[in-house]
Amino acid sequence: MSAEPERTLEGWAPEIRDDAQLAEVIDLAFDYRGDVTVTALHGAVLNGYLYNRNRDVPEPFVQVFDSAGDSHTLRYADIRAVAFTGKDTAAGKSWEAWRQRKAESAAKPGA
Repeated sequence: MSAEPERTLEGWAPEIRDDAQLAEVIDLAFDYRGDVTVTALHGAVLNGYLYNRNRDVPEPFVQVFDSAGDSHTLRYADIRAVAFTGKDTAAGKSWEAWRQRKAESAAKPGA
């Protein structure tokens, strides 16, 4: 019995059509364990780790640590695109993957 491969968002660059879709993509980026690239409406590009977001305030925003460790805050209204550009550090590390590796290790002679 083989498990279905774990899915990852790594490499995904969704086309954002409206505010609801932007909010959904930002929630996914918040849960993503890799870097994202955020493109602002005015063309600025920020690559880093999205560590905070809040859409329940008058001006929803995200906060991103860039590669230098500096924090940046962007309003949802200023975001044109979000791409999942960094390596998904959690890919393949699910509970099922761990259990399968453990079982395979135990089945090896001398383990």
